[in-house]
Amino acid sequence: MAHQCARVVQAVNSCRENGGDLDLSECQLMQIPDACFHLMRNTPLHSCNLAGNVISKIPPKLAINFTIMTELNISNNRVSSLPSEMAQCTQLESIDISANSFVQIPPVLAEIQTLAKVNASKNFIADVEVEAVVACPSLEQLNLQENPLKKDIFDELSKVTTLRIILSPREQEDWEDLSI
Repeated sequence: MAHQCARVVQAVNSCRENGGDLDLSECQLMQIPDACFHLMRNTPLHSCNLAGNVISKIPPKLAINFTIMTELNISNNRVSSLPSEMAQCTQLESIDISANSFVQIPPVLAEIQTLAKVNASKNFIADVEVEAVVACPSLEQLNLQENPLKKDIFDELSKVTTLRIILSPREQEDWEDLSI
């Protein structure tokens, strides 16, 4: 535990010195420590890496305190939703929510006008509002690999040409073949 605390303090200090890149990956965090917000109150955060922890909830104050963040990586955690306050991150360009517990693409992402790249692979997403995805003005790439997408949604996404959508090859489930 003391080793993890020391690592968090070291990461915050490094962020303050290196121009706003916070790396708290693989720290066994269950949540983002309040101390981070306190220690970084006068530091502009440009990128935040929280990958490989056991975080289940992203606190609204992450978005409220760090509105100029351009990259956020919360991959390999236990997150299933994002706070509506994420819309305040008006410069966010890239978000990695892969390998979490999402059952849908977080609706708040559609409100972020600068978002160009979303990695939502390895979740539990079966349904996607394709029209909402296509309507995102700056979205260039959406990764939905290794999600249990419904057949009709998969087919619809496969036809989108206005942005790059990355899909895993879809295998037909046994129950879908009614000729058996």
